[in-house]
Amino acid sequence: MKNKLMVRLGKLFNLRYLQKNKTFKFLVSLIVGLLVTTVGITTDWATTGTSTLTYKTSWIGNSIGSGNLRIQNNIEAMYVTPDGTVYTNSHWDEAGTEAGIYKDGKIINALGDTHGWGRGGGKALTANNKYIYLAMSQGSIGNTKEDYPAEKTAWHCVRRYDLSGKPAPFPGGRGWDKSMLIVSNKSEVSGLAIIGSELYVSDIATNRIRVFDTETMKELRGFSVVNPGAIAVDKEKNLWIIQNKNGSNPAKILHYSSSGKQLAEEIADIVEPTAIAINPQGKLLVAENGSRQQILIYDIKDKPLKVGTFGNKNGIYAGVPGEVLDLKLYGLTGVGTDASGNIYINSNGFNKSGTDLRKFTPSGKLQWRSLGLIFVDNADADPKTDGVDLFTKQEQYQMDYSKPAGKQWTYKAYTLNPFKYPQDPRLHTSPDATIVRRIQGKPFLFLTDMYGSFLQIYRFNPATDGKIAIPAGMFVGTNGADKPFLDGNWPPNQPQKGEWIWRDSNGNGKFESNEYDTSKDYPYIGGWWVDSKGDVWKTLRSQDGMGIRHYPLQGIDAKGNPIYSYSSMEKQTTPEIFNDLRRIEYFPQTDTMYLSGFTVDSPAFGDDTGVVGSEIARFDNWSKGNRTPRWRVVIPHDTTGKREVSTAAMSVAGDYVFAVTVKTAEVYVYNATTGVEVQKLKPGPEVGSESGWIDIPYGIRAFRRSNGEYLVFVEENWKGKVIMYRLPG
Repeated sequence: MKNKLMVRLGKLFNLRYLQKNKTFKFLVSLIVGLLVTTVGITTDWATTGTSTLTYKTSWIGNSIGSGNLRIQNNIEAMYVTPDGTVYTNSHWDEAGTEAGIYKDGKIINALGDTHGWGRGGGKALTANNKYIYLAMSQGSIGNTKEDYPAEKTAWHCVRRYDLSGKPAPFPGGRGWDKSMLIVSNKSEVSGLAIIGSELYVSDIATNRIRVFDTETMKELRGFSVVNPGAIAVDKEKNLWIIQNKNGSNPAKILHYSSSGKQLAEEIADIVEPTAIAINPQGKLLVAENGSRQQILIYDIKDKPLKVGTFGNKNGIYAGVPGEVLDLKLYGLTGVGTDASGNIYINSNGFNKSGTDLRKFTPSGKLQWRSLGLIFVDNADADPKTDGVDLFTKQEQYQMDYSKPAGKQWTYKAYTLNPFKYPQDPRLHTSPDATIVRRIQGKPFLFLTDMYGSFLQIYRFNPATDGKIAIPAGMFVGTNGADKPFLDGNWPPNQPQKGEWIWRDSNGNGKFESNEYDTSKDYPYIGGWWVDSKGDVWKTLRSQDGMGIRHYPLQGIDAKGNPIYSYSSMEKQTTPEIFNDLRRIEYFPQTDTMYLSGFTVDSPAFGDDTGVVGSEIARFDNWSKGNRTPRWRVVIPHDTTGKREVSTAAMSVAGDYVFAVTVKTAEVYVYNATTGVEVQKLKPGPEVGSESGWIDIPYGIRAFRRSNGEYLVFVEENWKGKVIMYRLPG
């Protein structure tokens, strides 16, 4: 084509000297290249039936899709005012909303300056008609002229705010703006309450309730309470204080006068109380986070007597375990009431699953619900339901794609059960991305983490466990030193060195000594993949030319667990173009392999362990030994050592390869047949045209529906959601 175009141009201009001119030849070559590329792109998109490059942006997992006021991560304490204003506190919120103010189902404001410069939230707060008092922490930040803790120390404080959410300093206040009351250097504040002009503070470090003046913030007095926690004030201005369990000593709720005298009444028929409040009738509400997962209601006029409960007994594990219904609670962290007796409850799930804040009428009718379920996570689609069912690491969503952006998802199930499966790896690690597979028609979840150090496997059995994902297996890598791969007391019976595969052969979800298969290999993992047949693939960042591990599925055992073993593992050669292999996706139906990593031609600058690398390459006829790429494409990567540009994750679906960058969260779309870049996706106005950084190695997951439409899920840790792009088929 190039030679024909040169001849036509020469005839058109009829100027022989131009054909000899270097500048002319360069310009013609440039024009030809652009034309060829344009024709190629047009052909590629037309072949796949996509006539436009339009796409739509949506999201899942957060009631609010954009802006600073969206549902925060993991509410750990709340206080409800008589008019139904809800003040909340979290240890950490990625976008800086550790402390929110909610009204009528919406977050209307946030307490300022709770994030950055060593600051974080906490697990207690209270308010009066003038101020909000927030438990928080202040860490050291190095040498500064401002008032900060010394190096390697932290303050655990009560910080005072006005009702608009601005810090309210006071004489003798600490911190850069003089609004902090230092309570301890050892342990966080665990309870706050107000009686008149006095602020009561639970100080676990000293086993005391300390009393301060609400205006001057001067300490007035104190009294001893072992392991004090949350505090509620009854109509007689006496205190009910949770005494947290300690070792073999069970939790209790103790009764004290405002002067610090312990009264005879106490409540001991509880397991794990996490929050308490007094309703307008003077009854005590206790958030029981043990297996009951209910609000317990006590008449406290005389000897405390349990007179009722709120919520289904056993919470989300009642009826169909894991199924989300209005009155099924899980992971309780907050309870409160307003002057009309409406009840406000927050469920956090377990191991910080996410915020689920609800308001009920006194009779139990749900009034509103605010959800912030996503933190360092991504979604994947169940292929059997054509993307109607989506899963994240702990949640299941049901989609209605006919609805507007952000309204398509419905929270259907919470898939973790800590009471039946206390050794569930999700309770002991921090997985962050989901791969959904149907193996022999049965659904499975595979989870990995930010460092690619493990692969967790979950099965489902609706007859015995409803919607719960049951621990089924786990792969871990090799520790470079001769010590257990995972530190601490979990999992039990872990091999003392090397790497291992665990399979729950007896189906009880426990890690038992006869359930481990062990080996030892190169310690640096590049990536994991589970193909459509259920085979597991792993890349190693090794230099020996044998950096691919293939674990063929050996079947499904009698308990429903997929079987893998080191004896059946295959070592496969790394294509010569790569010197640091990072990601792998293999498609057995077409015998096509996609690999990414740093190459000889585009090497790494430094050792940015979490990125995809510098190139993606496609290999056909992989199982037949072909290691020559059909195509290879250079992707955004660091060439300066400053790590401003890099690609975090990749995913292949249908006719396209999708890759997302770390800091700009832009999705590059490449034609899977040619490797040509055909599109770039950016967050649309539906999500405020913004996204945080991509923090995880599987921060993008693509799925093609039966109608040809592509769903592209991208982690959005900053504002606590998963972004979903929809591309027409």
